[in-house]
Amino acid sequence: MNILLTGGAGYIGSHTAVVLTQANHEVVLLDNFYNSHKRVLGQLQKILGKNLHCVDGDVRNTTLITKILQDCKIDAVIHFAGLKAVGESVQNPIEYYANNVQGAISLLEAMKFANVKTLLFSSSATVYGDPQYLPIDENHPTGPTNPYGKSKLHIEEMLKDLTNSDNEWKIACLRYFNPVGAHESGLIGENPAGIPNNLLPYIAQVAGGMRSDLAVFGDDYPTIDGTGIRDYIHVMDLAEGHVKALEFLEVNNGWHALNLGTGRGYSVFEVIEAFEKASARKVPYHVVSRRLGDVSECYATPQKAKVVMSWSATRSLHEMCLSAWDFQRLNSVAAP
Repeated sequence: MNILLTGGAGYIGSHTAVVLTQANHEVVLLDNFYNSHKRVLGQLQKILGKNLHCVDGDVRNTTLITKILQDCKIDAVIHFAGLKAVGESVQNPIEYYANNVQGAISLLEAMKFANVKTLLFSSSATVYGDPQYLPIDENHPTGPTNPYGKSKLHIEEMLKDLTNSDNEWKIACLRYFNPVGAHESGLIGENPAGIPNNLLPYIAQVAGGMRSDLAVFGDDYPTIDGTGIRDYIHVMDLAEGHVKALEFLEVNNGWHALNLGTGRGYSVFEVIEAFEKASARKVPYHVVSRRLGDVSECYATPQKAKVVMSWSATRSLHEMCLSAWDFQRLNSVAAP
């Protein structure tokens, strides 16, 4: 298939581009490089032995998206593009709705015009909000607690309405838990612009001496050690899930929600300890107040994905930390 990846040079998009290309799909990347780096394109060339077609542009440019869909004969779209930091969304909600929701509407308008009706949407476990029970399955009530999660849920609801209006659409909302780690080559990984909002890249920068210490947001949660617990999933497991999801949509119309997680949660302190073992480096930290919009504990049951598309995560927390450290070490990723 010919597949358009919006936000394709970003963290998850770049790893998915590798897996899709190795599965003999042709990918086209679209990215405005707001929170990604053009050097990723060269790294992808090293991994794959070929240059990938990348368009420098914004997903909110409907005319541009339409042209790409038509000129490149796109069969399916994976929509990664969007802002993604929980704390930042609390501070800048309008920016999140403008980018995430408006971007999705622009993409859908272009897809409808070009008659491309297969879509994987990069959603998030944040749509569930504060868990009412654990592990979280896809039937768990939705109730996001921050604008980032609300923007994701609003897009999901738009997509559901779209499939209800036209049964030719094939849409899967992939509800990611917490992607971490890097490609085994160490050439691509998570390297956000500015100060990392996610735990693993921040820990990696501390271990690499790029930052002095880690701020742990709260140690008074009702968890095993007082720190927040999350379901961390290796980015390569996640990328492989997208290939399986596309195969699933080839034979399944309509709207589908699928959790992509491991089914196990780890606390912040457990992740710090695992990273110290993987890197043989100390990770100094200090505890600060809880972060707005965070929940105490969140982990998935990925059983539905295993049943309907024969996918499950296989890589361990140690592998996640080791690959993240390899990426940090090999690329000398420095703090801005």
